[in-house]
Amino acid sequence: MGLGFRLVGFARLSGTYLFIKEFPVYAVIRTGNKQYIVSEGSKLKVESLQGDAGQKLDLSDVLMVGGDGEPRVGTPVIAGAVVSAEIVAQGKGKKILVYKKKRRKGYEKLRGHRQQYTEIKIGKITL
Repeated sequence: MGLGFRLVGFARLSGTYLFIKEFPVYAVIRTGNKQYIVSEGSKLKVESLQGDAGQKLDLSDVLMVGGDGEPRVGTPVIAGAVVSAEIVAQGKGKKILVYKKKRRKGYEKLRGHRQQYTEIKIGKITL
């Protein structure tokens, strides 16, 4: 069962190990206080961003860029590096139910939550 990529190595970034897959060019970006490893043409769901479907945006929080030669790691970001992306869709995730109860008190509460997300498609990674 192939995964479609070959593991090349790993890098340590902010105390955690990132396993680097063999992509022509890849980048580690930060959006919504989370880090994602992306390559050109990949799609991913991130925390909700402003914009409509089809709108272009530039992500400037690029923490690491690699693929050809040695990877470049920023301190904390790489100056001048930009990842271009296009908003594919806005949506809501699956419903998460939160149930609270205190025994013998007759207290019960049930609440639901659906987290909003933005699906983006990565365009070009520039340094």
